[in-house]
Amino acid sequence: MIDITLANFESDLLAASQQVPILLDIWAPWCGPCKQLGPVLEGLETEYQGRFTLAKLNADEQQEIAGQLSEMFGVRSIPFCVMFVGGQPVDGFVGALPAEQIRGFLAKHVPTEGEVAAEAEVAQAEALAEDGQTGGAVDLLLDALAKDPNNDEARFDLIALMLAEGSDNALQHAQLVAEPLRPRATGLLVEARPAAFVRVLDAVVGVRANGRPLNTLQDTIAANKRDFAARLELASLHLAMGRQTEAMDELLEVIMRDKAWNDEAARKLYVAILETMTQPQPKAAAPAPGKAGGPGTHPGAHPGAHPGAAPDGKPKLEIAGKVEVAGADPVIDAYRRKLSMALF
Repeated sequence: MIDITLANFESDLLAASQQVPILLDIWAPWCGPCKQLGPVLEGLETEYQGRFTLAKLNADEQQEIAGQLSEMFGVRSIPFCVMFVGGQPVDGFVGALPAEQIRGFLAKHVPTEGEVAAEAEVAQAEALAEDGQTGGAVDLLLDALAKDPNNDEARFDLIALMLAEGSDNALQHAQLVAEPLRPRATGLLVEARPAAFVRVLDAVVGVRANGRPLNTLQDTIAANKRDFAARLELASLHLAMGRQTEAMDELLEVIMRDKAWNDEAARKLYVAILETMTQPQPKAAAPAPGKAGGPGTHPGAHPGAHPGAAPDGKPKLEIAGKVEVAGADPVIDAYRRKLSMALF
C-alpha cells in the first residue's frame, strides 16, 4: 500500500500502473464508510499477492487530485475508488462495498495468477530465443499457453519459432498452435495480427507441401516476368527459408505490375509478413471514464485530463499518463515505404 500525493502522483501511480494495476482509494479521516472500506481493500491487496497495488489518497490533503478525478467520473462522494491501468484511470466505484463485490470489480482489470505466470514465462522465453536457446524458449511458451490459453504473444512467438525451425514436425505443431487464431483471421471483424500469422503460416505450409524447387521457379520467372503465380510461390518459398525481405521483394514485383491480381494476394501476404516482423505496441489503456458505477458497471468514455488551463487560469494536473511507443525498425519502415510507393 502506498500513499499518493502531488509529489509522487506521476511516479508511484501513473508510471507504476504501466507495470501493475493500481486501485486508488480516495478517503478522508472524517468519513465513516471510508474507515469501513479501508481494511477490506487492504485484505484484498494481501489476498491478490501483488497482482494489484492499493494506493490511498487523503481527499482533504490532496484536493487537486481528488477534485479532478471526481470531476472526471462525475462523483461527489467518498469513499471513491479509481482503477489505474497503463497510466490511465479506467474504471471506478463508489461506496463501502463488500469484499465479494470488489472482487467482481477487480476481475475486470486484474490479471489472474495464471496470466501473471504466463507473462513472466513469455518474457523468459523471448530472452532465451534471443540467445539462440530455442528449445528452452519453446518449452516455456508451451507452458505459458497451458497456464493462459488467451496469451496471444505466447502463441505468436511459438508460431514464429516453429516457422524458423521449418521441419515438417514443427510446421504441424505450428498449425495446431495457430488453430485458435483462425476464427479471428476471417469474417467481418478480422484482427490484423492473428490474420497475419495465419496467412504466413499457410503460405509456408502450402509451398512446403506442393511447391516447386527454387531453380525451377527462378527459371519460370526469367522466361515470363508476369507469371505472378510463380512469383507468389517463390515469395512463399523465401518465407519458408526464413528470408522475409527476399519474399517481400518478390511480392513487390507483383504489386507494381498488377495490384489487384488474385484478389490482392501479393499485397495481403506482404502486409502479413510486415505484421509478423513488427514488435507489438504496448497495450493501449481504455479511455478515461465518465461516471463511476458499482461493480460490474463500466463508466462511459470521457476524455482524460491533459495539461491546459483551468477556469481559474492555473495549470491543470495531468491525470492520464503517457504510453511508451516501441522504437522503429529501419527495415520494416523501409519496406512499408516501398509498399506505399508501389500502391500509390
